[in-house]
Amino acid sequence: MEEDTKPLLIPVGGDECNYGIMNIQFSPEDFKCKRPFHVEPTNIVSASDDMQRVSDEASAMNKRIHYYSRLTSPSDKALVAPDHVLPAPDEIYVYSPLGTAFKVDSCTDGYGKNSSIVTIFVIWNTMMGTSILSIPWGIKQAGFTSGVILIVLMGILTLYCCYRVVKSRKMIPLTDTSNWEFPDVCKYYFGSFGQWSSLLFSMVSLVGAMVVYWVLMSNFLFNTGKFIYNFVHDINVTDIVPGTNGSNKVICPNAAGDHPPQNRSVMFSSGNSTGFQLFEEWWSKSQTVPFYLIAVLLPLLNLKSPSFFAKFNVLGTVSVIYLVLLVTVKAAHLGIHLEFNWFTENEFFVPEFRVLFPQLTGVLTLAFFIHNCVITLLQNNKNQENNVRDLSIAYFLVGLTYLYVGVIIFASFPSPPLSKECIEQNFLDNFPSNDIMSFIARIFLLFQMITVYPLLGYLARVQLLRQVFGTAYPSVFHVLALNIAIVGAGVAMARFYPNIGGIIRYSGATCGLAFVFVYPSLIYVISLHRAGQLTWPALIIHVFIILLGLANLIAQFLL
Repeated sequence: MEEDTKPLLIPVGGDECNYGIMNIQFSPEDFKCKRPFHVEPTNIVSASDDMQRVSDEASAMNKRIHYYSRLTSPSDKALVAPDHVLPAPDEIYVYSPLGTAFKVDSCTDGYGKNSSIVTIFVIWNTMMGTSILSIPWGIKQAGFTSGVILIVLMGILTLYCCYRVVKSRKMIPLTDTSNWEFPDVCKYYFGSFGQWSSLLFSMVSLVGAMVVYWVLMSNFLFNTGKFIYNFVHDINVTDIVPGTNGSNKVICPNAAGDHPPQNRSVMFSSGNSTGFQLFEEWWSKSQTVPFYLIAVLLPLLNLKSPSFFAKFNVLGTVSVIYLVLLVTVKAAHLGIHLEFNWFTENEFFVPEFRVLFPQLTGVLTLAFFIHNCVITLLQNNKNQENNVRDLSIAYFLVGLTYLYVGVIIFASFPSPPLSKECIEQNFLDNFPSNDIMSFIARIFLLFQMITVYPLLGYLARVQLLRQVFGTAYPSVFHVLALNIAIVGAGVAMARFYPNIGGIIRYSGATCGLAFVFVYPSLIYVISLHRAGQLTWPALIIHVFIILLGLANLIAQFLL
């Protein structure tokens, strides 16, 4: 009888547990904290081998859960389901956004079980992306000394702004923000404008990353196919571009101009030259290969759940580690080639300080960008009091990785005989297609990007279609139309503008303007003002950060 006196609907707060959006563990003593979801048995992992993995009763309870969840908007969290519609502890599963279901065990503090080391590694792995391939080019554009300084300063600045993102939820009074992401915080302060603008800039970062991936996949597939064809047919091909001699050959692909022909090579073989010419006609980096990728990637984008590809995330770590190894080996063979010219440029070296430095800051904005998902990543940290420390260590390791790759590639680039201006936007392009270590790196990166690309497409689909239609899969037509538009953008860029440095700069500076510079600083200033704690130094510092972000974006279009 005592149970019947409980209210049917329980408002969030009071003794309700405040758990994060990515938390999948619950305390068995407190049923109010449970959020069960019924899923098909084929999608359940970490479960027993029994055929009946979710009972019919739990499935029926799930329908009641959905009823209660629709009584108010998800972001408000004003109502939670009462105890009598919750299944038993051994029948509770939590559905992952990537399409799998995890059986709930138990927890003690309401947060995930990741240790600090795992949390640091996850942030490092998430932040490391395609930008690492353009860091040496960015250092060349800025000048060696100014490039190193900018990597350090941009790392510190983006870390501070990321810290402000992490703390933004706790500065909202009298509201349960435990399940909020940063776009929810933007909506709280700026209303529908904050909601839609954060969606817009988030889409810019996702689509920009997908376009960069398409350009790089076209590049890697072209060079991989060229290597395999030459090896199978025992063809010795020499590219018609300047380069060094010896076993560790380094080339300068753009020495003939900004847009050299794609397949310029001379064949030294007694075989059939007609077949080789036909191969080069149908295997072109910009004319044909970008279209071949459509047959593989467009069907993958239309999958309702890309959970299978999430299992290959470890390839990102393997790829970065192998790139560091490649850079180390190449530098050991090539040696160090540095000459410090502070403001003047000569035939083989660039000045230490150049006016093109904003091109590096644009790349670094995306290279250090994790602000739209950092709250989720830190929510799984077992020791929440170490969040700031772990975030700082992760940023330090990311900056150290960028510095190592960028500095070593720039310093070991053989000048003379080649000029430092020959450093490509993708530094792997400075190694010929028949280079074994570069071939392995391209294979790793190609396979990694093929597995990550559907995940990026899924995130873009969820964010846009759910916001517009209320569901991530309104119809096959809507999903197919969105995916064709994204793929078309990638093909167009690979065909007409295969400039990954430019794409990274523009997308990084654009999304960074909102998520890195403007929103974190503006939200902090507004919260201090509402609390009556705003001071002139705090206001000046954060207005200056906003102006830096705006200048960073404008400079990308002026240089």
